[in-house]
Amino acid sequence: MNRLAVEQSPYLLQHASNPVDWYPWGDEAFAKARLESKPIFLSIGYSTCHWCHVMEHESFEQSAVAAVLNEHFVSIKVDREERPDVDRVYMTFVQATTGSGGWPMSVWLTPDLKPFYGGTYFPPSSRWGRPGFVDILQEIARVWRAEPDRVRQSADALTEQLRSADRGKSGREVPGPEALERTLQQFRHAFDHRHAGFGDAPKFPRPSELLFLLREHARTGAREAQEMVLATLRAMALGGMRDHIGGGFHRYSVDAAWRVPHFEKMLYDQAQLVLAYLEGALASGDALYLDVAEDTLRYVMREMTDEAGGFYSAEDADSVPPEHAGEPDAHKSEGAFYLWRASEIDQLLGAEAGVVKTHFGIKPDGNAPTDPQQEFTGKNLLYVAAGVEDLPPGSPEILNRARVEMFRARVTRPRPHLDDKVLTAWNGLMIAAFARAARIVRSRSGDDAAGRPYLDAARRAARFIEARMWNPATRTLLRRYRAGQAEIEGFAEDYACFIFGLIELVQSDPDARWIRLATALQQRQDELFWDEENGGWFSTTGNDPTVLLRMKEEYDGAEPAASSVSVLNLLALSHLVEDRRWSEKIERTFALLAPRLEQAGRAVPMMAAALSTYVAGPQQITIVRGNAEVSELERAVMTRYLPFALTFSLTPDQQRELGSAVPLIAAMKPLGGTPAAYVCRNFSCKPPVTSVKEFEDILI
Repeated sequence: MNRLAVEQSPYLLQHASNPVDWYPWGDEAFAKARLESKPIFLSIGYSTCHWCHVMEHESFEQSAVAAVLNEHFVSIKVDREERPDVDRVYMTFVQATTGSGGWPMSVWLTPDLKPFYGGTYFPPSSRWGRPGFVDILQEIARVWRAEPDRVRQSADALTEQLRSADRGKSGREVPGPEALERTLQQFRHAFDHRHAGFGDAPKFPRPSELLFLLREHARTGAREAQEMVLATLRAMALGGMRDHIGGGFHRYSVDAAWRVPHFEKMLYDQAQLVLAYLEGALASGDALYLDVAEDTLRYVMREMTDEAGGFYSAEDADSVPPEHAGEPDAHKSEGAFYLWRASEIDQLLGAEAGVVKTHFGIKPDGNAPTDPQQEFTGKNLLYVAAGVEDLPPGSPEILNRARVEMFRARVTRPRPHLDDKVLTAWNGLMIAAFARAARIVRSRSGDDAAGRPYLDAARRAARFIEARMWNPATRTLLRRYRAGQAEIEGFAEDYACFIFGLIELVQSDPDARWIRLATALQQRQDELFWDEENGGWFSTTGNDPTVLLRMKEEYDGAEPAASSVSVLNLLALSHLVEDRRWSEKIERTFALLAPRLEQAGRAVPMMAAALSTYVAGPQQITIVRGNAEVSELERAVMTRYLPFALTFSLTPDQQRELGSAVPLIAAMKPLGGTPAAYVCRNFSCKPPVTSVKEFEDILI
């Protein structure tokens, strides 16, 4: 065992038995590198990363490779999910010097942590046009011995270039609606009219793109924006990226047709996709999208929830194939948990197997259109090849029974690795998804109890983070919890995403504690991360000298950038709790990102969604009920797509409770015992109405 054995990160623990003399990121490793004048080999990844597993097996588990590393380098292993600050710095370097990035990330540093060479996955020996890892190690060691000063000078110059590039050009004014139209045009050009989604293979779900397009549809009536979203949501729901047996979504589609997934499951994908499907359901009225959202939430509750309420981070793509279960040192392969042989379906389902095989496109020799690693040979990926309208009568019932039987059979297989750390930022996104689902399901059904499991999940997770990750005395939010330990001071994204979750939660659970906590967190986030000179929020506090660059994330990728989420948060909070500084922060951040919003809006879709909200003008809609029943007014608002509105439905007791933290709500009452609806903007409200027709007339 090496030094990683005492760490909490599941990724670091996976490498604890390697013969490599690994160090975690910290002073002990840095001191050794300085003392022995050795370069640092930095390996960054995460526990459910397929190619990280490959590189570990091929290189880090091999004694000969470890001997080279141990002799010539100080080797450091970093979990990118725990330390996005470290990852972001060196990913910027790798992308700048190679033109691409990814994980595992391999970077060589001077003892003072400045990078001079890097890449991603390296095979142990030269192949596929990639240099061999051992060859690279030996050449870097040779150059370092022969010309250390030249290497240091190169690293100094490269680091200064990164610093200069990070001081990018900013705008001076808030962009107008024309920037949103240009961004919409960029999506039109990139849309795949054959398969849906944007661009060609591989296709990654980027829900912030869909949220922006739906907002533009709501703001302008642009029909094409809605059609692109609904087509993409449907393609993902019917394709192989969705787990049709257990629920939830895999990481991305390898092919353009959404058939072949990369099988890992990430919490942040589940959260954001649920939000997109919920909004798609409201915008279209199509029950399919709500069904998919609920199916995903049930998966998260069942498989990715800590017994105390926090949400786990991910499930791996790789697992031991069922036919090799129990074998010592059995090789794991991608998707093994999720793939099916046609003979298994026949044996499991008997006479009903034919309908199931037709529905899911199951073929006797397997159905994977591409299989570069030969891991899917003879097996089937599940996707909807034939809809129920193309199947015999009674097929829906057959498919429902089959799903249960297939789920039970699959449970007996070796499971993929579960990354059971709880990350504050990702939990914030998931809290938002559960909370929004709770009020939509509740309002649509007319039953207070209908959305309660989702609301309970959101509440428990919020209490989990509040109790274990937030210290009100020191005003410190932590990033990671695992095995009873909460550690690592939170980054801007942790504050922003948790606040985002709390804003959604208070709309479903009108408890003043949530708005007070959100306000306290926002104030602390501003103190720690706000850039007073240029606007926007830095990713880090800048207090850690081992992180070379204090960067701002200005790209909405698989996860939205902290500044994008923060602007959306402030657009909401500023309509609940008056703070003039927030309006200034909103406008200065838009101005900072103006060049991107005006020229490359596709890179910042969550910020573009925030700008759409700003241009449309946020609203606050409050319904004060006379009793605990779901009112017709509530159904009227929650069955419409109103993405620019904060919505509350309150009993008199809830109105008094929330009014203690939100002054505007304190004065709102039912009218003569009849439920009343109030529509407000900028702390100014229209006269309350009591009929659905009056209410619909004043909604935008």
